[in-house]
Amino acid sequence: MAYKIVASQCTVCGACEFECPNAAISLKRDIYVIDAKKCTECEGHSDTPQCAAVCPMPDTCVPSKTA
Repeated sequence: MAYKIVASQCTVCGACEFECPNAAISLKRDIYVIDAKKCTECEGHSDTPQCAAVCPMPDTCVPSKTA
């Protein structure tokens, strides 16, 4: 499973992009998105997904149900 960013809650602060060890997060059309093919939920790098850990907006980086 991969993570996703809830666009309506994202403040486009960029904190998640720089924390992602897989370079799965990028800015597309003025909003951050997570490439599900690259997202490993930080397995092998950290105990928890770093996008969710550093995001200042609660429940913005969440597990994707479609990944």
